[in-house]
Amino acid sequence: MTRLSVETLAADAVDPITSAGHAQLGVAVLAGIAVIVLLITQFKLHAFLALTIGSLALGAVAGAPLDKVIVSFTTGLGSTVAGVGVLIALGAILGKLLADSGGADQIVDTILAKAGGRAMPWAMVLIASVIGLPLFFEVGIVLLIPVVLMVAKRGNYSLMRIGIPALAGLSVMHGLIPPHPGPLVAIDAVKANLGVTLALGVLVAIPTVIIAGPLFSRYAARWVDVPAPDRMIPARASEELEKRPGFGATLATMLLPVVLMLSKALVDIVADDPTHQVQRVFDVIGSPLIALLAAVIVGMFTLGRAAGFTRDRLSTTVEKSLAPIAGILLIVGAGGGFKQTLIDCGVGQMILDISKDWSIPALLLAWLIAVAIRLATGSATVATISAAGLVAPLAADMSTAHTSLLVLAIGAGSLFFSHVNDAGFWLVKEYFGLSVGQTVKTWSVMETIISVVAGGLVLLLSLVI
Repeated sequence: MTRLSVETLAADAVDPITSAGHAQLGVAVLAGIAVIVLLITQFKLHAFLALTIGSLALGAVAGAPLDKVIVSFTTGLGSTVAGVGVLIALGAILGKLLADSGGADQIVDTILAKAGGRAMPWAMVLIASVIGLPLFFEVGIVLLIPVVLMVAKRGNYSLMRIGIPALAGLSVMHGLIPPHPGPLVAIDAVKANLGVTLALGVLVAIPTVIIAGPLFSRYAARWVDVPAPDRMIPARASEELEKRPGFGATLATMLLPVVLMLSKALVDIVADDPTHQVQRVFDVIGSPLIALLAAVIVGMFTLGRAAGFTRDRLSTTVEKSLAPIAGILLIVGAGGGFKQTLIDCGVGQMILDISKDWSIPALLLAWLIAVAIRLATGSATVATISAAGLVAPLAADMSTAHTSLLVLAIGAGSLFFSHVNDAGFWLVKEYFGLSVGQTVKTWSVMETIISVVAGGLVLLLSLVI
């Protein structure tokens, strides 16, 4: 679910690096994906190398100059690491502070005491949905992963039983609910009402997240029965500490970036004046980078110092937090490079060209176009922007409610079947310690359920309102 600026995406869409026909591009996409899957599953090649080679294979089959393919890949890798890498690093530092100080233990012990047994998946989906409301998907993951893994380990739960509800809560918020970038772009493109879209989005999101989260996690846990990866879980810190942070202080530190980002979103909605001084201040403090950085700095006092850490111990904690994420950063970056190669080869435009002649209802058309672009490019944001631009003229004669439903149909389609060309796929795979096949059986299927259920609910709502 790599996110890029609207300006970058627009520039990419109009300047393809190849003039190949639709058939050749289609073959190139299949060839690139096949090379990646084959190298990883059969030859056990590291995903970073497989994604790099797959991107070159895609460009070669598409007939694009290899020097330009290399530029596309490195540009995508760079923009992904620039946008996501620092967030992952800051999230890793915060997660390590939470773990080493005993703060994560405090959270986990409280959750296990209050919501044991069958209630745990429901508690996780609720927590993830609340935290995910103002957050980018990647930020939500790095904040929640330590808690998810530790709850699964300490409570002896299946990782999928706990992890899938958390991922579902984050993903549904990202695809359907403003102020996330995708829905906001679609709202602007089709001139929908933000308040109506938000209300209908919540109406669609609640049953969707229940079905794709707690209910589907039962089956996901049977299909993929894996323990929480030890390399991502530090030893229980509380056993070595004389004291640990309180539950309130720990929770406040975790929620600080959520509050800052949500405040920015609310100010953006109310003020709607980019030049206003208050809005400019909140644009800074509510950005993911500053919000997570603030949480890390605050955490050094509310978590580290509260646990009796010295300056040297804090420095060591920060240093040790970064080593485990080096491989994750490279794989996620390479996933972004592959996605950018797809976009620059003109795959998104190919999908738009093919879909122009489809004669089906507007809401279903919007969903299908978003699905096709999502499958081809791996980016939910690319799918949302492209589909919204194509179906925007259809919104002219729609009622306010149906225009908002058009936004939700696009958002639902943009989440369909995340696979190897999506940086989010690799993020989930590496954090949860899964194989490619296991990630498809759990994460990819969950995303598809979200897309289909939300799309179906949107169509049902269109018949009654």
